[in-house]
Amino acid sequence: MTEETTASAMAPVPSASAVPSAGSMPSAGTMPSAGSMSASSSPLAERPAATAPADRAGEADKAASDASPLMTARPLDIAADQVTVRMPADGAYLSVLRTATAGLAARLDFTLDDIEDMRIAVDEACAMLLSQAIPGSTLECNFALSPDDMTITVSVPCLNPRPPSGETFAWTVLAALASSVEAQVGPGDRLAIVMRKSRPNPGSV
Repeated sequence: MTEETTASAMAPVPSASAVPSAGSMPSAGTMPSAGSMSASSSPLAERPAATAPADRAGEADKAASDASPLMTARPLDIAADQVTVRMPADGAYLSVLRTATAGLAARLDFTLDDIEDMRIAVDEACAMLLSQAIPGSTLECNFALSPDDMTITVSVPCLNPRPPSGETFAWTVLAALASSVEAQVGPGDRLAIVMRKSRPNPGSV
């Protein structure tokens, strides 16, 4: 026991020169850097990069353009729909004209009060014209329908057409029912009354 202890105690201690110094350690310059690693050594580098086909990119652009809202300017001149009704110049047929007026006004989303006003206005205008119409002639009523208003022109042939006076009670009532009213004498001695009714703005109702 004494000899073994003494031998281990007398074992030579390595000198300082035998221990590798910090200077003998490999420097940072000798370590392989991330930049010095070749792309081929990485398994991910061997996988080809996914590229979108050109046509797929074109479809994406087209879908994006389709998704965007389209702003279209409203045409300045919109042609109005024209409806013409011809009937004998006789008061017995005025109910047909009143019904046609109400149906066309409803098509333009006029209010019930406005529809009734136009029915009465057409009846009043026809009454003024029939007093001067040639017996057995034809009364013609033309409806011009636009998105914002309806214009009604009623005319009859006369021997001596005289525009109604604007000072009569009947004309005052007619002017109150329509947005604008005027009397005209056209070719062939046709006396006409033109009435225009504007459609109310939905925001003002």
